[in-house]
Amino acid sequence: MASGFFAILDDIAALMDDVAVTAKLATQKTAGILGDDLAVNAEKATGFLESREIPVLMKIMKGSFINKLIIVPVVFLLQWLYEPAITIILIFGGFYLAYEGVEKIIEFIFHRSKKGHEVIEESVITDEDGEELEKSKIKSAVTTDFILSLEIVIIALASAKVGYEDLKSQFSPLLVEIVTVSIVAIIATIGVYGIVALIVRMDDAGYKIIKKSKKETGFLVSVGNFLVNALPWVIKGLAVVGTVALILVAGGIFVHNIEWIHHHFLPNINSSVREALAGIIGGLIAIPIFTLGSKALSLVKKK
Repeated sequence: MASGFFAILDDIAALMDDVAVTAKLATQKTAGILGDDLAVNAEKATGFLESREIPVLMKIMKGSFINKLIIVPVVFLLQWLYEPAITIILIFGGFYLAYEGVEKIIEFIFHRSKKGHEVIEESVITDEDGEELEKSKIKSAVTTDFILSLEIVIIALASAKVGYEDLKSQFSPLLVEIVTVSIVAIIATIGVYGIVALIVRMDDAGYKIIKKSKKETGFLVSVGNFLVNALPWVIKGLAVVGTVALILVAGGIFVHNIEWIHHHFLPNINSSVREALAGIIGGLIAIPIFTLGSKALSLVKKK
């Protein structure tokens, strides 16, 4: 009985050794998209009342876990039933990311400064509909996370396959792939949202550091003031980086998954520029479609 128990432990240890190799490769391959995921979600998690920042972030993080609980089994199922379906879903997701990114750019370019009475009216509306606005932002963040999570899972799965080929594993490739992708998905969620939480609470950390200092000047006070004063600039920077990330991720999806774009769309220019242009064009195509679809949906709801 005892020998059987220790044999199971040996098998688990051997499996985790194999998974460690494939997970390391998968994490390296997904590092770029995780950086984009961090920028996008940090930007989406800001703009709330201070008392609501962490609760909102927790709701988005919960949505991200649910996304991955759906995505991981569905991706493996589609890989078995009809693998091209994964690419089709990813491309549709790319159009949504491109739409979000280009919409932000258009809003910035054509933004009109509001007059005094408009600001007051908007403030009243925000106070009255704050809960609905918060729900809307959380829904948007979770939707965007779904597409980014889908790409993370797909890249992790592809990396796990490559890593498994270099192993002399006693376990089936499917088992190693499932455990690897699951671990990467968990690390991605906790890591990304943990860093986002640190970013949105920078000012609180700064205030606490200042309070701990017994002097009005000094190193601790300087660090605290830096964290407090840096937060608005970090948030503005994240808004820019998050928008660029949306477009680049979308463009990367188009370039790597649409055959004609991969081979014929500006093949001789820098890959980042190419992906940015593909993302912008995809967003310009998606905006009228999503806008009309949104209006049609609103009309149906009113009826």
